[in-house]
Amino acid sequence: MRFGFPSWGALAGLSLALSSFTSFVSADEILYSSSLTSCQDDSKFTATEANINFWMSNKTLKVDVLGTSTITGNVSIELDIIAYGLNIFQYTFNPCDAGLLGMCPMNAGPLNIPITFPVPDSAIKQIPGVAFTVPDLDAVVNVNFNSSTTRERFACVSVRMSNGKTVYVPAVSWVIAIITGLGLVAAAVASGMGHSNTSAHVAANTMSLFGYFQSQAFLGMTAVRLPPIVASWTQDFQWSMGIISVGFIQNIAEWYQRSTGGTPSNTVADRATRIIEVQKRSVEMTYKLMTRGIETMRNLYPRTNGAGASGADTSNVIILRGIERVGFRANIEKTDIFMTGYIFFIVFVMFVVLFVVLFKLICEGLVRAGRMKGDKFIDFRNGWTTVLKGILFRVALIGFPQMVVLCFWELTTRDSAAIVVLAIFTIFTMIAVLAWASSKVIRLARRSINMHKNPAYILYSDPVTLNKWGFLYVSYKATAYYWVVVALGYILVKGLFVGLGQGSPVTQAIGILVIDAAYFIALCVLRPYMDKKTNAFNISIQVMNFLNAIFLLFFTNIFGAPGIVVGAMGIILFFVNAVFALVLLILLLVASGFAIFSKNPDVRYAPMRDDRGSFIKSQTHLPNELDALGATARGEGRGGKGSRFEDDEDGYSSSDISRVGGNSSSMAGRYEGQPVPPSPNTQTAYSNGMYNDSEKGGYYAPPRSTTASPAPVAKSNGARASPWQRGAGYD
Repeated sequence: MRFGFPSWGALAGLSLALSSFTSFVSADEILYSSSLTSCQDDSKFTATEANINFWMSNKTLKVDVLGTSTITGNVSIELDIIAYGLNIFQYTFNPCDAGLLGMCPMNAGPLNIPITFPVPDSAIKQIPGVAFTVPDLDAVVNVNFNSSTTRERFACVSVRMSNGKTVYVPAVSWVIAIITGLGLVAAAVASGMGHSNTSAHVAANTMSLFGYFQSQAFLGMTAVRLPPIVASWTQDFQWSMGIISVGFIQNIAEWYQRSTGGTPSNTVADRATRIIEVQKRSVEMTYKLMTRGIETMRNLYPRTNGAGASGADTSNVIILRGIERVGFRANIEKTDIFMTGYIFFIVFVMFVVLFVVLFKLICEGLVRAGRMKGDKFIDFRNGWTTVLKGILFRVALIGFPQMVVLCFWELTTRDSAAIVVLAIFTIFTMIAVLAWASSKVIRLARRSINMHKNPAYILYSDPVTLNKWGFLYVSYKATAYYWVVVALGYILVKGLFVGLGQGSPVTQAIGILVIDAAYFIALCVLRPYMDKKTNAFNISIQVMNFLNAIFLLFFTNIFGAPGIVVGAMGIILFFVNAVFALVLLILLLVASGFAIFSKNPDVRYAPMRDDRGSFIKSQTHLPNELDALGATARGEGRGGKGSRFEDDEDGYSSSDISRVGGNSSSMAGRYEGQPVPPSPNTQTAYSNGMYNDSEKGGYYAPPRSTTASPAPVAKSNGARASPWQRGAGYD
C-alpha cells in the first residue's frame, strides 16, 4: 500500500471561500463516481459499469465494476485518485488477499468486481476536507489492472468522482433572468412616469449587465477544455443565448429539421448506451500523469448515467466540445441547438410586441374609464407605433450576440439545407438592419454638427428620431454617437471567433483575448457612456471580460501550466465572477427599486453634461410663448408634429427650414450660423441642476407646468428652460 499527497494549503483556502457561496451542500460527506471511460486504447478489460463510493461517516470504500475481461493470470489492482491534475491518493491491493475468488486468478469472460473495505485513518486524514465541500470537484479515479509478476498494465478504467455539489443550478439561472428582466421593466415604468433620466440609466446598466451575462455564456461555448467548475458556472448563463430546454420547443426543432431533409441526433437520448465524451480540462491532466499516455483519448471525458456504457468500443464514443457540450448539459440534442435558440428569440420578439399592444389598450381603457389621468403615459399613447419600432430595434440589439454565434456556428454544422438558409438570412438581415440604423444615427449627428455645432440637437429634438433610433445612442454621451458601431463590431468579431472557431480552441482563446483587450483599452481611453458612473460600470464589466479571456488562454494549456495551477485558476475565475455578478445584480435591484417606488428618482442622477435635456420636445403642451417659439424653430408647425429629421436623406439646409410656416424663416438664419444662446434664467437653472422633472415624458423631457395657462418664470420656483434652448453644460 502506497500513499502520496501534495500540499493543499492554498487550494484549500480558495475552495473554502468558494464553498461559502454554495448553499446547495449535502449533509452527508460522500464521494461517488459519476461517469466512466477507458483510459487505455488496447485495454483487455471492457467496462460496462463502474461505481465507486466512499462514505466519510463509516470510512468505507465500495468499488463495483462490471465488464468483460480477456486477462488471464494473477493481477494486482491499483487505484489512483487524481484531483486538479495531481495524484493525491494511490492504493494497491491483491485480489487474493481481499478474498475476491473470481479474480484470483483472473479468467477470460464476464467479470464482476464487488469490493468493500475500510479505509485506514491514516489515509483519511490526508484527504483534504475541501474534497467534500468544493462544488464541481475536478477529480478522477483510475482503476489499473497490473500483472503481479511483470507489472505490465493490462487494462485501465477511468471514473470521474463527484461530491454531489455543483454551481450549475437551473433555479439560479431563472433568478438571474428575472432580475435582469426586472431592470428592463423598471426602466420602462420610470420612462412612462416621466423619470426619463432614471429610465435611461437603469436601461443602460441593465443592457450592460445582460451583455456581461452573454460574455459568460460565450466563455462556456468555446471549444477550450474548461475546468469543471468553470463549465458549470458558465452554464448558468446559457439562457441568455436561448439555450433553454423545453420539451415542445425541442419537438418543434426536431420536426422542422426532419421536414427539411435533416437527420436529428440522438446524443441525449442514447446517453445510457453510448459514451458521451464531454471535453473537460481534468481529462488531459489525468492522461499526462499516466505511465502510458493515450493520445487517442487525451481530449475525451465521459458523461453517462448510472447504466454505464462500453468503454473500449471507440466507435461508440461521441466527442462533444464547445457549443455541443453546452447543449448536451442543457439536455438539448446537438442538432436542435440552433433551432432552439432561434425559436426562443422569435418567441421573445412576439411577447414584446404583444406586451406593448396590450399595454396600449389597457392605458386607453383606463383613461376612458376615468381610472387613470389623461396625461399618464401620454408620450407612449400618442406615438406608440414609433415606440414599438424602437423597441423592436432594441430587441434586435439584445439578440444580436446570440444570433451571431448560433447562425455562424450553424454554417459549420449544417443540420439541414433549409436551416442553413434560415441562419444566413437571419444573421445578414440583422447585420444589415443594425448597420443601416447605426449609419442613420451617424448621418443625423453629423448633420446636427454641421448645422448647430452640436450633435445632440437633432438626435434629441425630434421625438420620432429619439423614439425610433434612441436605443443606439442614449446610453452614450452626444459626442460619442458613433460608439454603437464600435460596440456592434466588437460583438460581431467576438461572436465569429466563438461560432466559427469550434475546431481550434487556441485560435478562439487568442482571438477573444485580443478583441477584449482592444475594447477594454478603447473604453478606458474614450469613456463613451453618458456619465462617470455609467462609464465606471461598463469599464468594470470589461475588466472582468478581459481577465476571463486571460484565464481562457491558460486553459488551452498553451503555456504548459501544471494541473494544480489550472484548477486553482478555475476556482478563482468562478469566485471572482460570482462576487462581481452578485454585486451588479444588487446594484440593479436597488436602482430598479428606486425607479419604481421613489417619488422623484431623478435626484439620484446628475443632468447630462451634453445638454440633451434642452432639446427634448414636450409632446403634451407648450405652456408659454417661448416654448411655442421653440416649436417653430424646430419646424413643428401648428400641429405639434415633429419635423422628422430622419426622413431627410440629402442634408438639411436653411431652405428646408424656411418651408415651415410662421416666422421659421427668420429662425433658420439664426440656426444656420450659430446656436441660439441660452437665456440667463435657463443657463442658471441648468448649471445648478434645478430641474424638477417628475412630469416629463419620453427621454429627458424638460420640466413643464401642469397648468394650461402660461405662467411667468420665477427663479424662486426653479427656472425652466424652453425645450429648444441649450444650456451651458455642453462639453
